[in-house]
Amino acid sequence: MDLEKQAKAPLYEALENFKKRRVVPFDVPGHKRGRGNPELAKLLGPQCVSSDVNSMKPLDNLCNPVSVIAEAEELMADAFGAANSFFMVGGTTSAVQSMILSVCKAGDKIILPRNVHKSVINALILCGAVPVYVRPKIHKVIGVALGMEIRDVADAIRANPDASAVLVNNPTYYGICSDLKGITELAHSRGLKVLVDEAHGTHLYFGHDLPISAMAAGADMAAVSMHKSGGSLTQSSCLLLNKGIDRDHVREIINLTQTTSASYLLLSSLDISRRNLALRGEMSFAKVMEMSEYARDEVNSIGGYYAYGKELIDGEAVYDFDVTKLCVYTKGIGLTGIEVYDLMRDEYDIQMEFGDIGNIMAYISIGDRIQDIERLVGAFEDIKRLYSKAPGDLAFVDSVEPEVVFSPQKSFYSEKESIPIEGSADCICGEFVMCYPPGIPILAPGERITQDIIDHILFAREKGCSLQGTADPQVNQIQILKRS
Repeated sequence: MDLEKQAKAPLYEALENFKKRRVVPFDVPGHKRGRGNPELAKLLGPQCVSSDVNSMKPLDNLCNPVSVIAEAEELMADAFGAANSFFMVGGTTSAVQSMILSVCKAGDKIILPRNVHKSVINALILCGAVPVYVRPKIHKVIGVALGMEIRDVADAIRANPDASAVLVNNPTYYGICSDLKGITELAHSRGLKVLVDEAHGTHLYFGHDLPISAMAAGADMAAVSMHKSGGSLTQSSCLLLNKGIDRDHVREIINLTQTTSASYLLLSSLDISRRNLALRGEMSFAKVMEMSEYARDEVNSIGGYYAYGKELIDGEAVYDFDVTKLCVYTKGIGLTGIEVYDLMRDEYDIQMEFGDIGNIMAYISIGDRIQDIERLVGAFEDIKRLYSKAPGDLAFVDSVEPEVVFSPQKSFYSEKESIPIEGSADCICGEFVMCYPPGIPILAPGERITQDIIDHILFAREKGCSLQGTADPQVNQIQILKRS
């Protein structure tokens, strides 16, 4: 990485220079630097609305960048150790989907874990590729899916020699990492591309003593959420390419779905955040790791909770662990993660990243302070004292592993009917059912519904999880493939 070059922010600087010229706007957006919408200007402030401009020669164009955006993308690639990078303004969802659409077409097989984000399965609906799931083990205590073991990936490749690619989460939402380098070397030896969903791994490129990043492991492509741990604005992301991937082809794929009216607020935030990480990321993430480990120790000292960390590493199902993820197993105090999540928000004015059946997560990153960590730990202590129950009173609901009957695309476009969810056992699901966050489907189109899965969904609904993906927002009904 060239630190002298990394001190530049070409897109941000061009935007600032443009604003100084006080150009009269007879283009879009129609609010005309906020003058046409005073309430919007009041909400966002003059700096923000004056930066919300349209593509033009001085500011380049994201669809076919030739000047300041192209230079900013080159700096992003340099900072991340990639051959090429693309600024994405449709979130990491669009980066993940562009990555898959770049290497998979109708009928192609892709090897992946079942605990993928819904954007991955949506990409398979779009292109018609067929998933070959590697079933990760479920941790016996915390109840979450672990990483892909290299022996299971090898078995999947042997059973599917015609597969096109392998997709890996690095890390998972819970901080768990597979042997990414080993999987990459194995896949490449069999002629498969390696795609990495690195939505929660921006910091892996800038910190020491963290799991290996996708580019360092030799993966072909990685979708990176700069807006999560990297500090850019929500919805801004990047797609990284390693050597040997056709950049022009990937740009064509991106332009199939990405907007032609890219937000310069998002684009400039990517440029500024990349500069910040390149110049100060190592120091910033050292502090994040220190705060996370301190919080983990303090929560575990309370008793009843289990804030898990590197002790999970076994070299196989948990090859490595991202210690910046403060995930806490809550069932030891007789409460589900979502119940603790709601208490944190409603009683302590603390907004957690997510709560599921058994776990809760505090997302600690470059904007956190030690006094905030102390407040969080105090709230955990208070919740245990005031709200804990006997752990035996809480039914354990494990992660579910659905059977795939039809491809996501075939199922999504099939004729469907809606029936009560309680009576849907043994039917084929025609839509998504998921808790969001994290957005990992409990059911996806084409999967068989079982009574265990129904019980899991009903329990999550009863405890207050945000269930999404179904046509019925109350999740009383579920769409199934129409029965003959």
